[in-house]
Amino acid sequence: MNRSVSKGSAWAILALSTALVSTAVGPSASAATPKDTGEVAGPAAAARQRACPIVYFDLGETLVHTADDGSTSYQPGAAAYLRALRVRGIPVGLITNVPSSWGATDAERAARLRQEVDSTWQGSAPFAWRDFGDRILTPRTEAERKPAPALWQRAKAGSGHCRVVYQAETAEEVRAASALGFVPYQVGRPHLPAFLPVGLVELLGLSSPG
Repeated sequence: MNRSVSKGSAWAILALSTALVSTAVGPSASAATPKDTGEVAGPAAAARQRACPIVYFDLGETLVHTADDGSTSYQPGAAAYLRALRVRGIPVGLITNVPSSWGATDAERAARLRQEVDSTWQGSAPFAWRDFGDRILTPRTEAERKPAPALWQRAKAGSGHCRVVYQAETAEEVRAASALGFVPYQVGRPHLPAFLPVGLVELLGLSSPG
């Protein structure tokens, strides 16, 4: 994909940024003063005002590409993007369809998923499984497969006060996640960033999800 930014695409990125900040983030917590909140300003108060963002992804054709020969590797820019989130301490997770028969628990199904991906991996660096920890959500039954809401609901319920982002390549999944309260981003669109810019993800931590 041509990553050069034309004048038109720059305006599109600016519009995206404005929309995310004004509609998803809402009023910035940094605007709240001790007079507004009744709290004494300081690190503890600032920490309470922040809402940690968690970024969930689909896997196939979002972070990982499967070639015609069946081999798998990172999508362009995915490894660098995950690294940038890691450096900033932003947790990541996966919400991905796999056969429910792959295991009785998310951990068992995630282990089988890792085995399947790693067995065909052709990338120069291995997939960053450790970044995702236990935040790999998969269907417990075939009825839970996306676009059914179950996996997004489980991710939301397990995220506490944090804002949740969902990034995927399909508009259908992005719309479904948005309807369930996620900040959505469809990856891989022409003339837009391949992934939701990390700076905007950080801005999502400036106010509570409400």
